[in-house]
Amino acid sequence: MSTVFNLFAVAVMVAVVFVLIRGLINMLRGGSGNTSNKLMQARVVLQFVAIVLIVLAMWYSQSGN
Repeated sequence: MSTVFNLFAVAVMVAVVFVLIRGLINMLRGGSGNTSNKLMQARVVLQFVAIVLIVLAMWYSQSGN
């Protein structure tokens, strides 16, 4: 089961990097401030989810299951 948490955590971390790069591209092109704000909010939420999944994977692996 910890493998499932690890895979989800990696997928979310890849999504964080994707959103971060997309936000940087938007900023460099002088894109909409609203779009930048939405991308930043999405990045923060994805980072929170990634941290929760990493903690769950560590907790589950410590419990011996």
